[in-house]
Amino acid sequence: MDSYQAFAGVYDELMADVPYDDWCERIDRDIRRYGVTRTNENREKPASEVEEVLASERDLVADLACGTGIVTRKLFDKGYDVFGIDISSEMLTRAYESDEGRGIMYLNQDICELDLYSTIGTAICVCDSLNYLLSDEELQSAFDGVSNFLYPGGIFIFDCNTSFKYRESIGESTIAEAGEDVSFIWDNYYDEEENVNECDLTLFIKREDGLYERAEETHLQRGIEKEDIENLALRSGLEIVLISDSDTGSEVNPETERLYAVLRKPADEDLK
Repeated sequence: MDSYQAFAGVYDELMADVPYDDWCERIDRDIRRYGVTRTNENREKPASEVEEVLASERDLVADLACGTGIVTRKLFDKGYDVFGIDISSEMLTRAYESDEGRGIMYLNQDICELDLYSTIGTAICVCDSLNYLLSDEELQSAFDGVSNFLYPGGIFIFDCNTSFKYRESIGESTIAEAGEDVSFIWDNYYDEEENVNECDLTLFIKREDGLYERAEETHLQRGIEKEDIENLALRSGLEIVLISDSDTGSEVNPETERLYAVLRKPADEDLK
């Protein structure tokens, strides 16, 4: 997964219309409904030091491919003990700059090579970040890592774009927008044989002297299907709680553009 470079500095501005609040409400709802993680206000006082340690791990949330930390901060503000992980140092720099005294921890790691300091109760990966993993091996490594570090009964929540979206909605399209401080052009090319969408991004970023600096980046994303998730879950030892159409909440159909999934690591009693 390539790191964002020039894009990191203007990411929040360009993503201002993304319904992050709605996403976090859904994540919060599903953690409470399906998971083991608790917010600060809902935690019970541990009866022993051992239970305190277990509870501290159970209540951890890892925001994978967190970018500039928008979702990380919103979940922190909801009372979750959350930390962020991203491969892009540029993105994490922006996350630290936006922390505003929260004291959130961020780790510079590849989500295909997770190396955490403890188990976690919940892992999330939103904003189509998993689509940047272009091979079966990378996806499996990410799922295996999450499964390895999940607390028994813990859940993995994520979304991703389908091949239908790249083929019918994004591929072979150009998106352009002119703003006062930043303008951009997205040129998309979808390779159906490889199931990979190439986005050539051109940015025009306003400098302090009033002139605009041009920057170019290429982003590659691969479509992920419901069947892919089912196979990845099976091989990583996770059980499927739900896979739905992310935009409508309904069942997945041939024209679903984004998937939303909740997977769970079997609790200890489920393994007996």
